[in-house]
Amino acid sequence: MKSIGLLVIKTIILASVIMAIVIIVFVIVHPVNIEKQMEWAIAIYQGESPLNLTPIPGVKNPVITRKNVTDVKAEYVADPFIVNTGGKWYMFFEVMNGLTNQGDIGYAESSDGLNWKYKKIILDEPFHLSYPYVFYLDGQFYMIPESAGAGEIRLYRAQDFPESWALEREIIKGAFVDNSIIFANDTWWLFACSKPRTHDELRLYYADSIHGPWLEHPLSPIIQNDATKAQLAGRIIFFGDNIIRFAQHSKKTYGKAVNAFFITGLSRTGFSEKAYEKNPVLKAKSKGWNRHGMHHIDAHEISPGKWIAAVDGYRKYLAIRIEY
Repeated sequence: MKSIGLLVIKTIILASVIMAIVIIVFVIVHPVNIEKQMEWAIAIYQGESPLNLTPIPGVKNPVITRKNVTDVKAEYVADPFIVNTGGKWYMFFEVMNGLTNQGDIGYAESSDGLNWKYKKIILDEPFHLSYPYVFYLDGQFYMIPESAGAGEIRLYRAQDFPESWALEREIIKGAFVDNSIIFANDTWWLFACSKPRTHDELRLYYADSIHGPWLEHPLSPIIQNDATKAQLAGRIIFFGDNIIRFAQHSKKTYGKAVNAFFITGLSRTGFSEKAYEKNPVLKAKSKGWNRHGMHHIDAHEISPGKWIAAVDGYRKYLAIRIEY
């Protein structure tokens, strides 16, 4: 019996050694990389003000994650924009495609703005897309997604909303990110971050029509060397008599939080704004899906004193990748 026990032990040791050798050879032939990843997800918040939003009781956030995406291998979802038409809510957002390593634009639907169902990818280009700023004008839906990889800001128009979109025109040349448009004071205004890597420079353009021609504001860039407020963080909104611009706080850490700014002066020759005294309006939580940061908000007033917003956030994790 003693000899059988020793034989079993030796067999186990031999099997372990062989397995270790197999693993070592595999790693040599197929390098294994351990990478830090950021998993972004999308949630729905509500509140009496766009400056004071919280999770909704009874709604399981996040409402859309990479696991909900069914038509591509998604690494994460982010940058949600929502619109309501025909008694239904539509959400457009970035889907990071893990196979192509670039962003596509997907969408989801909801009957109540709280419970969402992913539908499909609706815009895929040879370059990265994100931040699908969707808006309605003169009976048409338009979209200005981030298209810095194309070296231009692009305007798309819905051919058959919500699933079919076509390029309307290129409106500004340059590699800009998180471009946000608003109509105020009889003028169209376009805010665009011009330093995608450092997130610290914001340029301002204006036009009489969304089709252009777009002219750069004489004070542009209106923000320089400040990653706490240069890159936009969602739709620019009207709140009472105020125009509010949301910006990412990305100093030291990308997508750390969202700050709000009141635009106090906006003309073809001038621009001014002041920070909301209770910034940030969105930030990381101690645990959960958004425990490391939040960087986007699209807020809509659905009734007097009641706002709903699509937001995003992320958590960091370690991913093991094997090269074949």
